[in-house]
Amino acid sequence: MSDEPAVRELRLVVTAADYDAALHFYRDVLGLTERGAFASPDGRVTILDAGRATLELTDPNHAAFIDEVEVGRRVAGHIRVAFQVDDSVTATSKLAAAGAQVVAEPTRTPWNSLNSRLEAPGALQLTLFTELDD
Repeated sequence: MSDEPAVRELRLVVTAADYDAALHFYRDVLGLTERGAFASPDGRVTILDAGRATLELTDPNHAAFIDEVEVGRRVAGHIRVAFQVDDSVTATSKLAAAGAQVVAEPTRTPWNSLNSRLEAPGALQLTLFTELDD
């Protein structure tokens, strides 16, 4: 039995109606590094490096709890993207200035992080989180 993982990369694929605005937001404002860009006669795709990837599975009750902690009410659909950042307060302001709608300002969570919630280009709901040291 090999110790090598069966899956090498998690890639979240987002179809954005305004590709240029979404690319600017995620690459230029959020700061995801461009790994590759490809075009065909019918369209374009850019692959952005988002650091280490994990898949977080939750049941509906815990998803409601997370929304309650971060936002105060149930707001997320079945997919929400979370990015760990060095400073969620600054990152939230920066992304809001670039067009994201702030759903909830950074809030300290019971799991000791500072989390905000935004509606972002590509119809994605984002959590920005900063791990806090105590």
